[in-house]
Amino acid sequence: MNYQTLLNKSALILKKNSIKSPVLDCEILLSYALGFTREEVLLNLTNKLKISELKKFNTNFKKRKKMEPMAYILGKKEFWKSNFVVNKKVLIPRPDSEILVEESLSLLKKEKYYNILDIGIGSGCILISILKDRKKCVGTGIDISHEALRVAKINAKIQNLENRIKFIHSDIDKFLGSKYDMVVSNPPYISSSNVNGLSEDIKFYEPKLALNGGPDGYSKIKKVIKKSSKLLKNRGKLILEIGFNQLTGTIKILQENGFYINKYSKDLAGKIRCVISTKL
Repeated sequence: MNYQTLLNKSALILKKNSIKSPVLDCEILLSYALGFTREEVLLNLTNKLKISELKKFNTNFKKRKKMEPMAYILGKKEFWKSNFVVNKKVLIPRPDSEILVEESLSLLKKEKYYNILDIGIGSGCILISILKDRKKCVGTGIDISHEALRVAKINAKIQNLENRIKFIHSDIDKFLGSKYDMVVSNPPYISSSNVNGLSEDIKFYEPKLALNGGPDGYSKIKKVIKKSSKLLKNRGKLILEIGFNQLTGTIKILQENGFYINKYSKDLAGKIRCVISTKL
């Protein structure tokens, strides 16, 4: 069987299984099985597959057919300017979360030292992306998941940042840190009742711990804000990701905890996704 025939048949199957990007996914899976770039595959569509290559493709194709996210199948996901190792113990980095990196960098001067805390570090994509661009900054990442911290440590090592980040296993309520110049966080903010309404690739594969924000979606947001009010230096910044419909509620919690609202930013879909505030 040549590449073109395999791609045509496989894409049709994924389409019938309601996969949103069947053609692209099959091309990526084939390039992964062959060890080629996607462009190389498309330039050699008449080439025939070896049995070992077809076997590798089919193994991963079956996973995608069952709605497993491509990032977990490939073991990596691009975010900001780098590829990050991911597995089912961490939330898949999303383009919408890049706004946290963008807003953080806009507040951090290149030649100045800052101490940054990432609450719920997950894969480490946000803090690592910030530190790669700000060479004099250091950071601390906390997470309640041992498995997530292991992934974050791998990513820090790949990016040669393991000496600039402290990794701490801790629940946010029990964390006792120093004073920080900035706190960044993408906490779970989906209400418990809405988690089961998520698409199958999310609700069946991504960690519920990183998604479920409690009955109203604000449980973890409140904890992050309250803890940040104690850990931030005077005039320190909190960069917080929220759900598209949580701005009013989040602003109320921030103001109750001594924060001034600087601005809020929209994601790629034009929905409010990030709130920037200052500890007074």
